[in-house]
Amino acid sequence: MKQGKEKMRAPGKKAVFLAYAAMLLFPLLSCAWRQQSAGAASLPAGGTAGAREDAGDVRKIALTFDDGPHPRWTPRLLDGLRERDVQATFFLIGMYAAQYPQIVERMDREGHLIGNHTYHHVRLDQEDAKEMRREIRDTDQAIYLITGKHTDYVRPPFGVWNEELGEEMEVLPILWTIDPLDWTTQDVGGIVEKVVTQAQDGAMILLHDCYGSSVEAALEIVDILKGQGFSFVTAEELVLP
Repeated sequence: MKQGKEKMRAPGKKAVFLAYAAMLLFPLLSCAWRQQSAGAASLPAGGTAGAREDAGDVRKIALTFDDGPHPRWTPRLLDGLRERDVQATFFLIGMYAAQYPQIVERMDREGHLIGNHTYHHVRLDQEDAKEMRREIRDTDQAIYLITGKHTDYVRPPFGVWNEELGEEMEVLPILWTIDPLDWTTQDVGGIVEKVVTQAQDGAMILLHDCYGSSVEAALEIVDILKGQGFSFVTAEELVLP
């Protein structure tokens, strides 16, 4: 992320970015308060980009949440994750992070990984270059002012990534391998079933912490998969070698 002068980054993350910059992209529909048109429906995954497949002897899996923080549902989710001793990854919309800093601070304090989901949830292929940089930079700055940490990872809204932008700002796109389309339904059992039946070592689960049904499903998913021997890790632990 460039804040005037370019901030220093670990060499390993730069190398990983270059390796992932050309990976397959999955479209993502925003759930956040349903401010985006539902006409741009999410398409089926075309591959397994976004997570590595060599997680080792322990079966590792990552929970990732988009479009928060939400003032009601995110704290409830954090309560449940803390009770279960699970760390997750939250890709935050910048304007909501600035609006609810206490929730962001809690995420960081409790060991969750915080990523960038742009400031206004915009497609990164539809804005001019200056505006795209601003969307990522302003979100990074909002999170930095709360946590003292810059964001190295971006979940591009709608799964649409701009490789040149990523190289310029040295951020790594994090996508997903399991998408239960939780934004389309309040059927908790259906969400849980879609995730559990696809769960495998190295999987990256996409959910949204702005719906009560998604939060309830997420905690059920944790209980079931932990019972099956899965270990929940952050997205960073899956994608970094």
